Amino acid sequence: MDHADPGEREGRARSQPGGPPAIGLEGDAFGFAQALIGSRQNVSPKRPVEPGPTAEQLHELLSLAAAAPDHGLLTPWRFIIVPAGQRHRLAEVFALALIDRDPGATLEQIESAREKAHRAPLLMVAIACLGPREPDTPSLERMVSMGAAVQNLLLGAHAMGFGAGLTSGQAMASKRLSELCGLAPDEVPVCCVNIGTVSKRKPGSRVRPLPSSFVSELGGGRAAGRVQ
Repeated sequence: MDHADPGEREGRARSQPGGPPAIGLEGDAFGFAQALIGSRQNVSPKRPVEPGPTAEQLHELLSLAAAAPDHGLLTPWRFIIVPAGQRHRLAEVFALALIDRDPGATLEQIESAREKAHRAPLLMVAIACLGPREPDTPSLERMVSMGAAVQNLLLGAHAMGFGAGLTSGQAMASKRLSELCGLAPDEVPVCCVNIGTVSKRKPGSRVRPLPSSFVSELGGGRAAGRVQ
């Protein structure tokens, strides 16, 4: 017999429709997930300040990344932490990558490129490990897994109360960055993950598209009646 109060029973029903309870989930798990995901915001790397995640918190965040979908158990992602003592090397790569693209870049633009490496307390370069071509797990599917790992990490940081965001740009495609990170030929730098403390969050969130704008039904147009 279920002795839980009505609210708890309702929470479990919402969390686990049509199936057994998920391991370790109690109460309104879906409601919590909905609130967490729906309130996440991308935080500009200029805003996060100290403190960043502790070593234990970082381990927990990376453990969440490891829960991403991984067809073939290839772990097609990895993260390179750039500690404070190494930021100057990344800064120089950003500056030289800009000069490679635009030899006429001004000193102000070059310094701005360098400054991007000295922002959030925790900065990691997210790497996609695309590996040898395999019919069962193509590169595009591996990239999806890598994106899921990053999203898990961002949501975990948000749940801990940190501000987190992604930055990319043309420097990601620079050979200089791949050399700095010691990447294999089949590894690709995708973005930087920036995490730290934000004193004040922006009110509200960006306007999100309605599901009906990106869902259709095979055989005929929009999935009318199923999604709004």
